[in-house]
Amino acid sequence: MDPDIVGTGVKIVFFGTGDIGLPTLEALAASHDHELLAVFTQPDKPFGRSGDLKESGPKKFAALQGIPVHQPDSMRSNESRELLRGYAPDVVVVVAYGQILPKEILNIPSVACLNLHASILPLYRGASPIQGTVLAGDSQSGMTVMYMDEGLDTGDVLLVHKVELNPGETGGSLHDRLAAIGPIALMEALKMLGEGNAPRIAQDHTAASHTGKLKRSHGAVDWRLDAPIICRQIHAYAPWPGTFAVLGDGAVIKLFPPAEVVSEESFEPGHIIKADRDGIIVSCGKGALKLMELQLAGSRRMSVADFLSGRKLKPGDSFALDS
Repeated sequence: MDPDIVGTGVKIVFFGTGDIGLPTLEALAASHDHELLAVFTQPDKPFGRSGDLKESGPKKFAALQGIPVHQPDSMRSNESRELLRGYAPDVVVVVAYGQILPKEILNIPSVACLNLHASILPLYRGASPIQGTVLAGDSQSGMTVMYMDEGLDTGDVLLVHKVELNPGETGGSLHDRLAAIGPIALMEALKMLGEGNAPRIAQDHTAASHTGKLKRSHGAVDWRLDAPIICRQIHAYAPWPGTFAVLGDGAVIKLFPPAEVVSEESFEPGHIIKADRDGIIVSCGKGALKLMELQLAGSRRMSVADFLSGRKLKPGDSFALDS
């Protein structure tokens, strides 16, 4: 890229559907150094029990700003390809778009097709890198800016902005933190491209790990697992897909952070060791877990003290081994 382009307006098309890309989109729209031409996002999808169509956050923002919005069913069609080509972008920026872009699309921008991925690649490629990071108990995460290729998050890395995970970090809190550094990472990447000193660092594919699309079933607790694993599961899957367990009588209980690993006398997995206003302590495969916020199906989220005022649990009661 010619260094002068940075000062005269890099022509950018944004691809994104998830809310994690909103701060980056907002920064591009507000930038005086770059020209945001259009936003591509996934078609509106049915949401909730009503089945009403839900617009993506990027679509709502772009519409309010008067930025052209396109929602093709697929970027593999000739029509979609020509639509993008008509904008003649210098750079395409992709953040949680929801489709793998074909080579014909990647070749359209004159400078680069950049993807912002919410992990330190090559770790946690795929659809749920944030939850994968928390679930694994990693101490660090980050936002990677990479040059897109035809693979799933396999392209060369331009830069990584790292963050340390906080105690009690959840999938939701890490999502918001990484979303906030997305604009910083992208603007730095664009500056490096403009100055001609942007690196291309090949990923170590032998060190790669992969994450899939999350389903509600991922939140089912298996009390035979060790307490730290279940604790990380509760934190990783908050707010989505959530974590749940089933009491011996069949009642489904949603579990919320904070949860805490505690030292207690060992019992059979799922056995309730203590149940008072300070917490419900459940025996696990190894160790025990203290639950502090729960929700009974059809009710609201509440503290253990409120929960126990309406539903009696006592030591010796138990959860089903798995849900």
